[in-house]
Amino acid sequence: MATPETLKTRALRLSGFLGLQRSTVGVLTMVVLVGMGERMAERFLPIYILALGGGVLAIGLLQAMDNLLSALYSFPGGYFSDRIGTKRSLLIFNIVAMAGYALVILVPSWQAVLIGAVLFISWSAISLPATMSLMYKVLPGGKRTMGVTMHSLVKRVPMALGPLLGGLFIGIWGEQDGVRLAFAAALVMAVAALFLQQWMIEDDGPAKAADSGICTLTPEKNPLKLLRRMNPAMKGLLVTDILVRFCEQIPYAFVVVWCMKTISQPVSAVQFGLLTTIEMATAVIVYIPVAYLADRGTKKPFVLMTFVFFTLFPLMLLFSQSFEWLVLAFVLRGLKEFGEPTRKALIMDLSPDNCKAGMFGLYYLIRDVFVSIAALGGAFLWQISPETNLIAAFIFGIFGTIGYAILGRDVPRKDEGESIG
Repeated sequence: MATPETLKTRALRLSGFLGLQRSTVGVLTMVVLVGMGERMAERFLPIYILALGGGVLAIGLLQAMDNLLSALYSFPGGYFSDRIGTKRSLLIFNIVAMAGYALVILVPSWQAVLIGAVLFISWSAISLPATMSLMYKVLPGGKRTMGVTMHSLVKRVPMALGPLLGGLFIGIWGEQDGVRLAFAAALVMAVAALFLQQWMIEDDGPAKAADSGICTLTPEKNPLKLLRRMNPAMKGLLVTDILVRFCEQIPYAFVVVWCMKTISQPVSAVQFGLLTTIEMATAVIVYIPVAYLADRGTKKPFVLMTFVFFTLFPLMLLFSQSFEWLVLAFVLRGLKEFGEPTRKALIMDLSPDNCKAGMFGLYYLIRDVFVSIAALGGAFLWQISPETNLIAAFIFGIFGTIGYAILGRDVPRKDEGESIG
């Protein structure tokens, strides 16, 4: 029988293997709580908008806003993280999201949803640069992909369970009251996350960040000046990533409509929640093995496989007309997360050491400004026909995947050469 000392040693080894420290655990706790509330409600926003009298264009506008705001918020998120530190910036970001939840709860109209979305729908985007910067501040080089992977893995827990709970809320209280109650639950969990993150995350203001070597100069607030410091390897990744995100975002807001309204054998809200759970469970299974291999080898093959899975999903969805086939489609959708944490780690590897959060935010700013066009264009393609929407997405995915196979570059490991960044 293992002694307490042995159990403690094993726990320390496991936490070390997974890159878990007090600050990273604080961030992961925040991700679970905020993400659970967010996913309970946000995933059903297209259905909620239709129930409140909004149309297809309102859904397309919502998704376009998500991408555009993700773009516009990413760079300020990175700048504030470099400027005032992760802990203080996350406090501000959480309060803004909570204000958006409150608006949707108090005003039951699809116009209020769009206004509230300005505050809450891009919480992940504005907080992501700060989170990635924290991983690079507190973790050694050989554990950074694992740290980013743990963030992505934990993030998938609420992505898996949130829609399932949201579907139950809708099943019990209906499409309008159920979604509003889900937003109320989101607000409560966001408040709890705010207190926990402030307690667990160590203070990392500008002075401490400078000591760590992550931002030894004054953070650059002009994105055009920062753009000149983006190296060719990151630019190649950015262009191909944009094409692949067109593949994802053209049908993204309409996946729930396809499953619940369009196919010959539509699924219920609970079944759609279960499909999302299957998707996230698939992603979770592959995360840690991929991170372990990526930290010890090259990252390009894992990113390339991710692009392949992105490309195949809309084609598979096109031929899925029943719950059984949708299960297979959502397993494939889960596999598209195969190298997503690796891609984020690659972006950080390619970023200059003195402004990693800012460069990460700039990357997402540029990418999502372009991708927001795809989300709005997806609504017009859907009006032509749902099939046109899915085929167009597949074609963009092919171009992006082939482009990355040709243009994609890796960062040499520290024991093999200097970083490109």
